[in-house]
Amino acid sequence: MMNNLVSFKNTKCDCGHQNPVGTVLCEACGKPLAEEDQQSQEVLEMRYDGMARRSQRDNPNIIDRIWNFFSSVKIAVYMIIFTLVGSMLGTIFPQESTFLNVDPSTYYPDTYGTAGTIYYKLGLSHTYESWWFVSLLVMIGASLVICSLDRVLPLYKALTKQKIRKHIQFLTRQKVVLQTPIEGDPEAWVQNIVAPLKKRGYRVHTEGTALLAEKYRFSRWGPYVLHIGLIIFLLAVLARGLPGLHMDQHMAFPEGEIKHITNTSLYLKNEKFTVEYYTEDDLPDEFKGKGKIMPKLFQTQAVLYECTSECDDVTKEPVLKEVARHDIQVNDALNYKGLKAYQFDYDVTPILRSVTPTLIDKTTGKEYGNFKLDIKNPERKYELGDLTLELKEKYMDFGLNDQGVPVTKSPNPNAPAFLFLIKGPNLPAEGVQYFYFPKQIDKERFQQDQINARLGGEDYSYELDVKGMENVDFAMSTSYLNIRVDKAMPFIWVGAAIVMLGLIMGFYWQHRRIWLRIDEGMLTLGAHTNKNWFGIRREVCTVLQKVNLEVDEKSLENGGNQA
Repeated sequence: MMNNLVSFKNTKCDCGHQNPVGTVLCEACGKPLAEEDQQSQEVLEMRYDGMARRSQRDNPNIIDRIWNFFSSVKIAVYMIIFTLVGSMLGTIFPQESTFLNVDPSTYYPDTYGTAGTIYYKLGLSHTYESWWFVSLLVMIGASLVICSLDRVLPLYKALTKQKIRKHIQFLTRQKVVLQTPIEGDPEAWVQNIVAPLKKRGYRVHTEGTALLAEKYRFSRWGPYVLHIGLIIFLLAVLARGLPGLHMDQHMAFPEGEIKHITNTSLYLKNEKFTVEYYTEDDLPDEFKGKGKIMPKLFQTQAVLYECTSECDDVTKEPVLKEVARHDIQVNDALNYKGLKAYQFDYDVTPILRSVTPTLIDKTTGKEYGNFKLDIKNPERKYELGDLTLELKEKYMDFGLNDQGVPVTKSPNPNAPAFLFLIKGPNLPAEGVQYFYFPKQIDKERFQQDQINARLGGEDYSYELDVKGMENVDFAMSTSYLNIRVDKAMPFIWVGAAIVMLGLIMGFYWQHRRIWLRIDEGMLTLGAHTNKNWFGIRREVCTVLQKVNLEVDEKSLENGGNQA
């Protein structure tokens, strides 16, 4: 309690002005308040003109301690370093978001070994979406806000409430100082120097035999404008994690199919895919004669649809309306209301879309009819004469696990398999299990008859047979598109532009101030700038020459010879 009273008492200046606790230089006259500082002859610390900041409070409470933590420049530097290190770690191996149809849990160990396993287990494979990286960005943003408020408010107060007549010690302890006798009327001498100062772009204020001249004050706000830009930039980056504001995904569009674009009401159809290759004569010299096949052009004739009704009912076909059409090429994306579809890759491997098999009794050769089996969207039941096929399970990429149980290894129709229950006369009421494989599979690993006998029990004499390639429908190629939505990007550009404005304000202009007072024929001049001290010393010499006072630049340095 006593310490607080002493600290409070020491903030009152000899000029009578009561300063807040933590003030270094009197807000009114600029005199150093600490007794030990008053005995010093060193150049004054002019940061924020010696004004008190909230982070300098005595006996801080919990809110003040949090404020002090985030207002610390040292803490901000540490957080930026941690963020940079995290960003670097995220670039060691590719991020998960760059993959298409790849299981990251197996990709990293298989591709990078032990290092990849550790990388995946630590969560570095999705660094930029991780909670700790987002937390660091939030903390940096909080630090920018609190650092700025902690400093800009005292600075604003200091610059908007400047006193013209400063204490003599305030002037003599500036980095640019001049003390010299003058002749004539002091007030007239002060008025004579006003015109040369204004000609140099200074705003001049006088008070009897005292003067204050300053210019380019706006440059002091450059760092805080930069902070505002960084805050907008960080908020925009963080906003990309909100639903609907950002999307960056890779999707496969088989030729001739319409696919729903995830998390939107839009559908895209790959109407036709075209790929052209360089001829041997067109290849660069380094590739000639090496059997290289290089694509010259790959293009997707895309049609974009918007769902108008039945969008959320999975039992009904959505009603679509065409909204855009574009031939997508590399660096020539389809663009519709902020959604962009870029050509990313392609695959000319045919993909099975549907088959039309016939159900046959192998013993008698009787045919019960055929049906169209859509590989991706099969129906639940098919009626064939007096027999019924009920779909029980679907495997897009068939395989057997260690226990011999059927599993699907991927969502792609690499080895599709369908488990049907065949029901009808002279068959068990629960039906007969039958596995059907539309495509040829690895005969060394699987035999359809063996699988049916192994998993279905008794071998009933039914089979599905496709009679001719006219009953097979293939997508002859697949186009891989990068679908992007980034509604936060305009704000990122705005933030970047404000950052550049702040940098320009701070780098290309310097806040310059000149104070002077005349006491009993003795001129005392002090000048301050935040940088380019050579420039302000030369400017002071030029102005003094206009009032017939020749001064050497070296004599203006604190501690130099007086004129």
